[in-house]
Amino acid sequence: MTRYSGFYDLPTAWSNVFWGILLGGLYASQIHNNIILPNLEFEATQDTVVNPINLILYCLIMSIIVHFLLRRTRVRSGSSQTTSGWALGLAIGGMFAMVVIFAILQWYDFSPILVISILLICLLAPRCEAIITSYQGHLMLVGKKWGAILRATMWRCGYVVMFAYVLSAPIGWIFILPVMLMADRASENWIWDSIPKEGKKQLRKIWARQARERKFRKSTTSVATNSQAQESE
Repeated sequence: MTRYSGFYDLPTAWSNVFWGILLGGLYASQIHNNIILPNLEFEATQDTVVNPINLILYCLIMSIIVHFLLRRTRVRSGSSQTTSGWALGLAIGGMFAMVVIFAILQWYDFSPILVISILLICLLAPRCEAIITSYQGHLMLVGKKWGAILRATMWRCGYVVMFAYVLSAPIGWIFILPVMLMADRASENWIWDSIPKEGKKQLRKIWARQARERKFRKSTTSVATNSQAQESE
């Protein structure tokens, strides 16, 4: 998002961060109570089984709420569904990460694996949710309304299941990381597509100028280094 600073609606993005904190807290608390805790109890006692209906229901409700937030007039007027979705998802994912870490600290003793898991959750949970919400905004931008809701619900279900799974089986990270890296690369295209044509032209000019400046500084530094080496000889 830093690369495109000044070429998307920043105030609207920040307003979505606020909404993401509020909604993310409610969403994460329900996921914690109805998905994560039953899963941890099942791992410990083999008694409680997670109800899959709860998982689908909460993810569907969140996708519908995101849909209404991204179809507001101030978002649609600037075609900023993708960038606003990214900001909204970061906040939701940040709250989700806090709740998951809280569950880990409640159920597990301190260990190096625990520290690594907490660090990975801090880094990846917000970004994964941002990718999902940005993807939903991208689909809305191209006119796929119900398709956006259904696909986002599917990805959110997978997201919640995998992050609940890695609490008891850290090997699950090998499934999360490749998918996230591939989706992260695709998200750059979604954000690029949301920028107006004139903005893209200006960005290309700015990036070209920055590349020339870097090349000039590198050549200047190289010449200065060579001159100092010759003088020292």
